[in-house]
Amino acid sequence: MADKLVSTEPATGVELWSGEVGDAAAEVAAARAAWPAWAAHSVAFRIETLRRFANVVRTQTNNFAGLISRETGKPLWETKTEVGAVINKVEISIAAYADRTPQKKLEAALGSKVAVRHKPHGVLAVLGPFNFPAHLPNGHIVPALIAGNAVVFKPSEKTPASGAFLVDCYREAGVPEGAIRLLIGGPEQGKALAAQPGIDGLLFTGSVRGGAALHRQFADTPNKILALELGGNNPIVAWNVKDLDAAAAVIVQSAFLSAGQRCTCARRLIVEDGQEGPLIEKVTKLMDRILYGDPFAEPQPFMGPVIDNAAADHLQEQWVTLMMKGGRPIRRLERPVEDKPYLTPALIDVTDAKDLPDEEMFGPALQLIRVKDFDAAIEEANNTRYGLAASLLGGNPEQYDKFWANVKAGVINWNKPTNGAPSSAPFGGVGLSGNHRPSAFYAADYCAYPVTSSEAETLRGSIGEGLRDPNLQED
Repeated sequence: MADKLVSTEPATGVELWSGEVGDAAAEVAAARAAWPAWAAHSVAFRIETLRRFANVVRTQTNNFAGLISRETGKPLWETKTEVGAVINKVEISIAAYADRTPQKKLEAALGSKVAVRHKPHGVLAVLGPFNFPAHLPNGHIVPALIAGNAVVFKPSEKTPASGAFLVDCYREAGVPEGAIRLLIGGPEQGKALAAQPGIDGLLFTGSVRGGAALHRQFADTPNKILALELGGNNPIVAWNVKDLDAAAAVIVQSAFLSAGQRCTCARRLIVEDGQEGPLIEKVTKLMDRILYGDPFAEPQPFMGPVIDNAAADHLQEQWVTLMMKGGRPIRRLERPVEDKPYLTPALIDVTDAKDLPDEEMFGPALQLIRVKDFDAAIEEANNTRYGLAASLLGGNPEQYDKFWANVKAGVINWNKPTNGAPSSAPFGGVGLSGNHRPSAFYAADYCAYPVTSSEAETLRGSIGEGLRDPNLQED
């Protein structure tokens, strides 16, 4: 009997979905066989197919959002925004394909032309994360399909039902079954998919550990595209803030949206030492008002549980480590329901802690760091191997210019949250946060490769130097 993968609801522990574990080689073979026909269609044909996909998802908004809420624990209001992002991704990707991979013809010598066109890679593997099980893999899949690639998609083993629903929507819209394949499984199937000789590249959103493993695995295959969208240990700097209520709201949104399970969530709040009191009072008061609970509860909670008990256990272990290093809790990370992965929003002052681990705490925990001046704030913001997102709250235009110029991150905001990056712009990080393959609007860049052609309707050829004169007789 084939192995089965079971998905349970984090909020209730109830079994939600089960499916047979797939075979990576078989799925890649099916995609490889179907790819030429899909690539042979015109771009206009593929675009219209993806527009039908957007319409299919639109009609399934409530069902899809409800499924994602059950499988991830995210509140229904939030999963509805995720489904909206899935729909909007199509038109954004169409615009990005036209902008980033345009056909060009340039005049050259003797009436010839230089043409630039783009070709799809072939078969691309997509490994999706659990925190946005529809939106984030969709951000790879849609531009890959528009460009003419076939896709083998393995959703996270923690959210397979949402991944399967997404693929069903593609197929209902008319994307051929071979052009979008679904691989159900865990880390073993993910490794097997990455190792398949029949893929031409892999697009990954997930942890730094997973990305580093893939980077090593692809070291001997430089001919294959590898796009990594990884995590962050993101700073949010609050400096000379005038509107403390607004700043507190932005800080809470940055740190605790999606129960802290966004790669762009703020992990470190950096403030001026001695001036932080009124701001922290506002932040903690707002934290104390946060509703957390079942994703379908009324009134709707701000955040649900983290993805599972193992994740909650790991976050609690990380929290204990911060305290053992000298951190001083301001609001503790508590587990209100012993056998469920609910966690309360937490804040800890780690200014005087020693040997802090430079790790992403993928949950509702924010670290406070007090510094002496603005230069020290920038230095502390850069005190990480990561480089995904950073925000400055307050300050003046000159300070923001300095912040922007010196902070190492792929997303740098002013008076805005660290999370919620627009899909109409590139998205990615530096350091351990990615491998310089930004996604969102720039996903078109890694879904097709440019081909340069020198072209002339009339054949001409001559060699001007280095030949013997044909009129001279040899001795």
